[in-house]
Amino acid sequence: MEGLNASGTPGWPFVVYTLLVFALLTLIISLSYFLGQRHQGGASDQPYESGILETGSARLRFSAQFYLVAMMFVIFDIEVVFIVLWALAFHELGWPGYLSICVFIGLLFAVLIYEWSIGALNFGPDGKKILKAYRKLPFKDPAI
Repeated sequence: MEGLNASGTPGWPFVVYTLLVFALLTLIISLSYFLGQRHQGGASDQPYESGILETGSARLRFSAQFYLVAMMFVIFDIEVVFIVLWALAFHELGWPGYLSICVFIGLLFAVLIYEWSIGALNFGPDGKKILKAYRKLPFKDPAI
């Protein structure tokens, strides 16, 4: 039989669909070209953000702490997916699945403790360092 693919279904609907998609695409793009506005005003090339003129470069430097927090979020987020998938297959996995998820959660807990111990979870300034620097400041006598 001609016109049939390996699974035995005709291939012509796919060809017709592809041709219709390309015809619609061509129609939309050409209508947009012919009916669209063509003008070059004074502010056409300026970036626009809520009516506020640009004040500087958009290139901001982020601290390495930001990237560390982002990586930890991605890692723990993916681990939550694994735990949810385990919960969905709880009855099929039985005790071996339960023991393996306990080991997995134990490793997560160990990593969390490690990150806490190296200071990866400290987001703000260190209060002890601030107090130490505050005590070193020379104060004038308030009685004067």
